Amino acid sequence: MATGNVVVVGGTQGLGRELAQSYADGGHDVVVTGRDQARANAAASEIGRNTRGIGFDLAKPHSIADSLADVGDVDYLVLAAIERDVNKVGEYDIDGALRLVTLKLVGYTEVIHALMPRLGDESAILIFGGLARDRPYPGSTTVTTVNGGVTSLVRTLVIELAPTRVNALHPAIVGDSPQWRDMPPERLEALVQRTPLGRLVTMAEIVSASRFLLENEAINGINLVVDGGWTCV
Repeated sequence: MATGNVVVVGGTQGLGRELAQSYADGGHDVVVTGRDQARANAAASEIGRNTRGIGFDLAKPHSIADSLADVGDVDYLVLAAIERDVNKVGEYDIDGALRLVTLKLVGYTEVIHALMPRLGDESAILIFGGLARDRPYPGSTTVTTVNGGVTSLVRTLVIELAPTRVNALHPAIVGDSPQWRDMPPERLEALVQRTPLGRLVTMAEIVSASRFLLENEAINGINLVVDGGWTCV
């Protein structure tokens, strides 16, 4: 069993929280982070066991290192925070674009920089991207760009951080996640019809794929799509 912390940045909700819960239930020491301390503390309390919360805003990267200063050794680092953004070029919101690019690329990288001294040779990093990388839609210009950036970030970090492993996971629409489980039935049916698996992927399947990328010691430099075959159609 791993002996250091599992740190889940963006672990107060959604897929990040589900993964944090999985590791906490398995007896690991877990750190979850959120945009503010109160929310991070509440999530840590609800997850229970040996879980604590840290609050900081990824879009304010100069504050990240101080916020993580007392985190001990890290076995697994998960960067799962996300903000959904609809930003069409015709009505371009510069502030919104700057926030998302800073959060996902600069903020993620600064977390890794801040925690580098606490990563060991057998540590692993997992970065969450998304399928807007491959399936853009009107208003996804910034989201598509940063998720493409995650793909490249993995490739360079594998070289810079060797032998620490770095992988990324790009989930499709996760049918039972808080973001999507209450979607209109007609939209759900349309998405299911486009998915060769015959259903949408689940949170449990994303957790399983995440743990595979973190724990299998031969897996390095992978951008794994988990979509039930959606991108093949």
